[in-house]
Amino acid sequence: MTTTHLLPDLTARATKAAHTQTPACPCTPGGATLTDRPDGTVVRHAATVAKAHAPNTNPTDLTARLTTATRLPGILLPPLDPAPVTLHDRQVTFWPYGTPVDPDDPDAAPWEAAATLLARLHRTPAPTPLPPMRGPLKAVRAITRLREAVGGHPAAAPVLHAWTLLPAWARAEAPQPDTTTLCHGDLHLGQLVRYPAPDGPWLLIDVDDLGVGVPGWDLARPAAWYACGLLPPDEWARFLAAYRAAGGPAVPADGDPWPALDVPARALTVQTAALAIVKAVAAGRPLDEVEEAVVDACDRMGSVPPELTPGFAK
Repeated sequence: MTTTHLLPDLTARATKAAHTQTPACPCTPGGATLTDRPDGTVVRHAATVAKAHAPNTNPTDLTARLTTATRLPGILLPPLDPAPVTLHDRQVTFWPYGTPVDPDDPDAAPWEAAATLLARLHRTPAPTPLPPMRGPLKAVRAITRLREAVGGHPAAAPVLHAWTLLPAWARAEAPQPDTTTLCHGDLHLGQLVRYPAPDGPWLLIDVDDLGVGVPGWDLARPAAWYACGLLPPDEWARFLAAYRAAGGPAVPADGDPWPALDVPARALTVQTAALAIVKAVAAGRPLDEVEEAVVDACDRMGSVPPELTPGFAK
């Protein structure tokens, strides 16, 4: 959650930015809070979105990521300003509003669009020097939260064991084996919007984890869902086919994609399971069916070394 003054002051900044863009803004006072979490607060006023990034966000790295989004407007949503500002010791950025994916209409999920955008991103040289893609660091933070908050929860053991079996780079203990490919770092369907709203082309949003690294990480979440039985095979096939059709380099053009995806998918499964346990314990409830599925996948992973068997030995 935000500090006492951050949310109203961020809303005021969003209002000012919106009125700068559209002086005759047909709005009502205030704005809408889209997200308010420790790792980011996002508010909207009319067609403008303001984001307060996580505490201790490196402004130099963030500026490089904003520059990349500015230079790749057909792939990434470009910011309204390529330079962040500081508000209550937080880095703040401003963006145009785009229409997000409808979570209540899973049949309309834009898997092909997501895959095509990823392929184009992965094929594009980084337009400015970038830090490493932050996916492995997010996995580390999930495991840290699990260890600190949960203790001896019975579901934690298979998750932590699966974590120890990952190679060092996937645990952010060594450089990633690819240090040149441009990656998003945290791909899921919530990271796409239509811009211009409401029915413009799909674009990727959220550059916090953007960087260079292993492109398979960007395919890892849908791959993990498929391996866990949470993503139907036809939707996974559509996603993979669209990525290949667009020349995506993360997997071979044909044949078995799993040798390239196994380690990232395992890491995302562990990350998802760790956060699921933390949230369930915080809420004082048992794991639900989906959460149990990812923990069970971690348990299966513990008996099969990475990169040897597709689909976590489903």
